[in-house]
Amino acid sequence: DFRYYADVCFKYFGDRVKYWVTFNEPNVAVIRGYRSGTFPPSRCSGSFGNCSDGDSDSDPFVAAHNIILSHVTAVDLYRTKYKKTQGGSAGIVMNAIWFEPISNSLEDKKAAERAQSFYMKWFLDPIVLGKYPEEMQEILGSILPIFSKTDLEKMKRGLDFIGINHYTSFYVKDCIFSACNKGKGVSRTEGYALWTAMKDGVLIGEPTALEWLYINPPGMEKIVTYIRDRYNNTPMFITENGFGELDRPTSTIEVFLNDVKRVQFMNGYLDALATAIREGADVRGYFTWSLLDNFEWTDGYTIRFGLHHVDYTTLKRTPKLSATWYKQFISDHQARSSSGNIIIKKLKNGSFGSS
Repeated sequence: DFRYYADVCFKYFGDRVKYWVTFNEPNVAVIRGYRSGTFPPSRCSGSFGNCSDGDSDSDPFVAAHNIILSHVTAVDLYRTKYKKTQGGSAGIVMNAIWFEPISNSLEDKKAAERAQSFYMKWFLDPIVLGKYPEEMQEILGSILPIFSKTDLEKMKRGLDFIGINHYTSFYVKDCIFSACNKGKGVSRTEGYALWTAMKDGVLIGEPTALEWLYINPPGMEKIVTYIRDRYNNTPMFITENGFGELDRPTSTIEVFLNDVKRVQFMNGYLDALATAIREGADVRGYFTWSLLDNFEWTDGYTIRFGLHHVDYTTLKRTPKLSATWYKQFISDHQARSSSGNIIIKKLKNGSFGSS
């Protein structure tokens, strides 16, 4: 079914679309849709959430397996039927969190790697490396579905680029050799690795109005470098990175327009990205989330991520301070050819994608 859907898209839009993304944040969709049940189709076990049906210990891995197979099927279709005439490329976008070991112990370092395996590598390893992460195989055993020889053949060239949606970082604590309280990551099907924002009473980054978003710019450099090293420096795009604010009843438009925190956030994360690029990461572009305040999934209109304020009653759009800052930032970091065309954008001394 997904192959048929992709075929229609390639056929009718391929003359204009040159960068295809098969799935956006499939790890989030699977974890929240089939483990915690907080996203549709709201399947989960009672120990993970309040759902009418579902098995949090097995459903996520079946759903993820089908997404992986759908992705490689679509990419294989594009390459065999459309790429020669359309000249585009295809990839997948992952939500990417940087997981920092809470201590220098070997156990916590391995736990941080397990957290990454049960979150991002869960999808990218099969697509790029042709197999599920070793940590998942060791812990889950027969719970993980098996790839056929045909599947493995398609996965030899599973993508042209990796999209990275990165916002935040967490500490990780080992739960195999150490006792852990209840929390995200502690179960077998999550890798026995506790996520926590706190270490020795200090948060990993400045907290925001969103309970999951802590400002930690070094995480950008670390996650991009990690992906560079693990996946043979496959071309990358930062497809999302941004700062959200709660739309409280007492908030005024003046407060939202003077979004100094968003400017500081972007400046810090772009600086960290520049460091990763200077160190050799093949980053082809950066997209901030988002151009406009918009409908944020299950949070609706209660969170504003936009560089432009939107009055949801009149739909009037007003540039925030961050929009002015970002426009100037782009102007200050681009080089031009003799013909006047922009040929490369720069972040400090690091190359930042061609156009």
